[in-house]
Amino acid sequence: MSTPEQTTEQTTEVPVRVEVTGGVLVATIDRPRAKNSVDAATARALADALDRLEDDPDLRVGVLTGAGGTFCAGMDLKAFSRGESPVVGDRGFAGVSRARRTKPLVAAVEGWALGGGTELALACDLVVAAADARFGLPEVTRGIVAPEGGMLRLPKALPRAVAAELLLTGEPLPADRAERYGLLTRLTPPGEALVAALDLARRIAAGAPLAVRAVTRVLHEALDVEESEGFRRQDALVREVLTSADAAEGARAFAQRRAPVWTGR
Repeated sequence: MSTPEQTTEQTTEVPVRVEVTGGVLVATIDRPRAKNSVDAATARALADALDRLEDDPDLRVGVLTGAGGTFCAGMDLKAFSRGESPVVGDRGFAGVSRARRTKPLVAAVEGWALGGGTELALACDLVVAAADARFGLPEVTRGIVAPEGGMLRLPKALPRAVAAELLLTGEPLPADRAERYGLLTRLTPPGEALVAALDLARRIAAGAPLAVRAVTRVLHEALDVEESEGFRRQDALVREVLTSADAAEGARAFAQRRAPVWTGR
């Protein structure tokens, strides 16, 4: 869940803006100076937004996006170093990556979606992205891995060889290539991802509510057993990585803006 070029945002504003329009709930991560990275407050706010989507019978579809031209730069490393966690119980990163849902969620991606940001997009049912968007899982360059869906879902969303390249090198995936491999539902001009995502969400919201929820549940449950077991097996391996000396070195090197020195421990 690590990411490049974050700064800690000092603000008393609510980290997630929630708006409702025509049966569609739009949750916007609003920490642009921190590249919309996720700290504990942001994670809790996103979890609350999903609860509202699930609990309100008048809401049919959710849209997840980020403010200021960035989708999400993953975990807020500085908040994490202060002891904060971007994971909400068994709901995973930002309260989204492992959450059980019955209503569709559409990602509207502008700019960078890195680390946990890519994992948020992978957790959504549909992904709309601007042509200048970039996806990436750079965890290996920080001495850690992508445990909140990156390693499990990316090989299902992309050809295995492409997913392996991204996971093993940490290099980004441009939006046009992501569309070519089927990761995206729609590709838009820069600045228009949210408009297209809202159009798509409204089309879904116009459908019969019970039918839409049934389709969403079947889509999720078709993978649920496999993913649940995958997360269980993965988590046992991930613990060793996240508590390693290399993981600590990766965070220090990031903060000090230098190349890490790996020891393999």
